[in-house]
Amino acid sequence: MNIANRLTVARMVMIPIFLILLLAPISFGSISMGYYQLPVAQLLAAIIFMLASFTDWLDGQLARKYHLVTNFGKLLDPLADKLLVMSAFVAFVGLGRMESWMVILILAREFAVTGLRLVAVEEGEVIAASKIAKWKTTTQMAAIILFLFNNVPFGIGGFPLDQIILWIAVLLTVLSGADYFIKNRAIFLRSK
Repeated sequence: MNIANRLTVARMVMIPIFLILLLAPISFGSISMGYYQLPVAQLLAAIIFMLASFTDWLDGQLARKYHLVTNFGKLLDPLADKLLVMSAFVAFVGLGRMESWMVILILAREFAVTGLRLVAVEEGEVIAASKIAKWKTTTQMAAIILFLFNNVPFGIGGFPLDQIILWIAVLLTVLSGADYFIKNRAIFLRSK
């Protein structure tokens, strides 16, 4: 197993650790962040999430630069990304910090695009990530990080940056999903 694939596996291993720190009733105290006390467990969850997000970027860079692209990586890398981001969104719904309809839209898009990719593979095609999909992933991860830090120190003066970035992520999620289906509609026409 090459280094890029090891990073992908490491990202998947980090997901349950992240969720335990975020959701389990564990108390390591709290740390002062200006006017707000951030629970240490939540801070550790944020660090794990950011580290996992970094491995997403790093494994792609290494795979392309050193020609380490494998079928294992093609399958597992996007799966690891989706598991990381979706687990965070679902956890925030469970904590009552995100609207469920927003997360349902995001989940629906991910399942739909994954289904489209599976149909394309059966047709002998590979659908690469689009630029708008990359922006979508970046804004989703940024929103999650802001929520993990309770918008501190970014929410100076009550400015809801976490909510704004989440709305942008939802909008890009819907637009990127529509973009995939519009650009790849020929796949469905051939498979009838």
